[in-house]
Amino acid sequence: MLNLSSLFFTTIDGDVCMHAELDLTAKQRNQIARARTDVRACLRVGIPRVLREQGRVDDIPQPRFFTQGSWAYKTLNAPAQDLQQADVDDGCYLPLSFVSQTKRPSIAARVFFEAAEQALRPLIKEKGWSLAADPKPTCIRVEISKFAHIDIPLYAIPDSEFRTLTESMENYGFDSVKAAVMKAERDAWTALPRDKVLLAHRECDWMASDPRPVKEWFLGEVDAKGEQLRRVVRYLKAFRDWNWESGGPSSILLMAAAAPVFEKRDRRDDLALLDVVDAIPAQLRRGVNNPVEASESLTKRIGPDAVEDAAAAFEKLGNSLRGAIDAGNPSQACYWLRDQFGPRFPNDPERVKVVSVAATIAATPAAAGPSELVGRTKAG
Repeated sequence: MLNLSSLFFTTIDGDVCMHAELDLTAKQRNQIARARTDVRACLRVGIPRVLREQGRVDDIPQPRFFTQGSWAYKTLNAPAQDLQQADVDDGCYLPLSFVSQTKRPSIAARVFFEAAEQALRPLIKEKGWSLAADPKPTCIRVEISKFAHIDIPLYAIPDSEFRTLTESMENYGFDSVKAAVMKAERDAWTALPRDKVLLAHRECDWMASDPRPVKEWFLGEVDAKGEQLRRVVRYLKAFRDWNWESGGPSSILLMAAAAPVFEKRDRRDDLALLDVVDAIPAQLRRGVNNPVEASESLTKRIGPDAVEDAAAAFEKLGNSLRGAIDAGNPSQACYWLRDQFGPRFPNDPERVKVVSVAATIAATPAAAGPSELVGRTKAG
């Protein structure tokens, strides 16, 4: 049998592995971070200004922002194909006046979409960016480069809660210490009531939607099961991105399917991935629900044809991965896995180890162990 794990993940300097190949370059990450900072600064001042100019409201405090999605989960991969882009989600939180005796905002969601887009246009023109030609119903998409875009969902929280958030930040000394400000925002965000976070929708106006539970669920899974789980999720996303130029199973669907069946394999990412890939087809066909909202089916979102297409693709991946591990020829094993993952999987058969069946079995721990690394960190 073969041990292919070092081609998936290694900490040895100079050895190429797929996990490292999935990372954005330092230059790309810095470009995204600078763009996110510029977008936040623009909206912080621009949304209140535009709304006042339109006479929609007399005054509105500056919005607050919270990073969510794969950037916050640390599962963001670089694009696998030319037409794909890295997706960064940065939620924009606004205080609203509410109609008496209801939990619905008194101002239509489209007003805030229009105000935010109008506020962003000068910055977009200055930077040479663009707004997505076909905007998503739940966010503003700013395409900042060929390889990345920033999605900005707009959320509403009651005025009283927003004042609490602002007072919390004042207690940390405003912008005097950047780290303190970020901590204040995170603390206040975590403390918001779960039933009072609403998402602006271009067609449905306002809908209850809180991004925190999914983030907390996944980071909790990583805390409990170790960093290998996060890596396995990134391998699944890498497989999807190589096999679907667009579409395919969503990231939250892959996370929800993988986490319950994941089992830590000591220094064997290839076996840990195989465990999950073997289980995914049945999981998809049976149906996968949102891990924090059992009544929401993630598989129904994509439809039965797409579910079967994904299940068949993961069956093929499972056969290739199992065949590679059971193979006696490292070159053949690399060929099969590059066919499934693309050129980001290293073609380096000399680093593949031949191991015994007993050693493979021993890679499975007898009991759950502690997390590989220290606890989570949160993006702000």
